[in-house]
Amino acid sequence: MYTLRIKLEGYYRYYCITDNTETVGNFYDKVRKMLYKCLNRRGQRKSFSWDKYVLFLARDPLPKPRVCVNIYDIQVAVPWLYSANAGMRSRVR
Repeated sequence: MYTLRIKLEGYYRYYCITDNTETVGNFYDKVRKMLYKCLNRRGQRKSFSWDKYVLFLARDPLPKPRVCVNIYDIQVAVPWLYSANAGMRSRVR
């Protein structure tokens, strides 16, 4: 669980920008479902029911996605990067 938690936090830091929260939330839901399937593959019979799995996640939760980079704050901090003529500056000789 520790490794999965670290990998999820890294994924969130890279992909969780202002307008991408819905997609990252969908990824979080998919990871929860895949973890449930993986934990139930251990042995011949079902290891977890969904109710037990929810209790397991309450005791040892996965990190939830949150916005790590607000792209609108970057536009205020670095206005020249987002101006209409960015990259079109001519060199003065």
